[in-house]
Amino acid sequence: MVSIEDILISDDIFDKKFVCDLNKCKGGCCVEGDAGAPITRDEANLIEDLYPILKPYLTPAAIELIEEDGAYTFDDEFDIVTPTINGGICVYGYYDQNGMVKCAIEQAYYDGKTDYKKPISCHLFPIRVVENENFHALNYEPQPSLCSPACTLGESLKVPVYKFLKEPLIRKYGEEFYEDLEYTAEEYYNNKNNPQA
Repeated sequence: MVSIEDILISDDIFDKKFVCDLNKCKGGCCVEGDAGAPITRDEANLIEDLYPILKPYLTPAAIELIEEDGAYTFDDEFDIVTPTINGGICVYGYYDQNGMVKCAIEQAYYDGKTDYKKPISCHLFPIRVVENENFHALNYEPQPSLCSPACTLGESLKVPVYKFLKEPLIRKYGEEFYEDLEYTAEEYYNNKNNPQA
């Protein structure tokens, strides 16, 4: 574990390799899990406001659920989360013609209808962030079977987790943090490869 100011970073984020292989996993992280995607209060309010824009992208089952129960829900472990349909796919997910799960929020973003790309917890996956008053902890938590192809692809391409997730890490913590993270990674690798130096 290393730290940059009040952010603790698991060694795995430097050591492990990861590149999403959507052709293999089919976007299964939007389906599998203990709950919907964790979201902040600000994100919950924003997604609620975006609902009229998102509605044309959503499945009939998702529309029914959102209009009955709301654009977000609560979970004992994760607090505010996106709803899921019968404990499965996120309400903001849908299957394309190739059987791949796509995100309605992200599609609306690509279509130029919003500048909000998707929940930051989704964007950062497989990094999970634990936040409290004193620090943030960044942990590497891929889903073992689902993410196996991504780990294999990451190894073959030699892409560390922190490099694969450059965009969401900057989105969450800023450019300066990511520059510090790159410097920390360089020092980490130097110390690991030259322990007596």
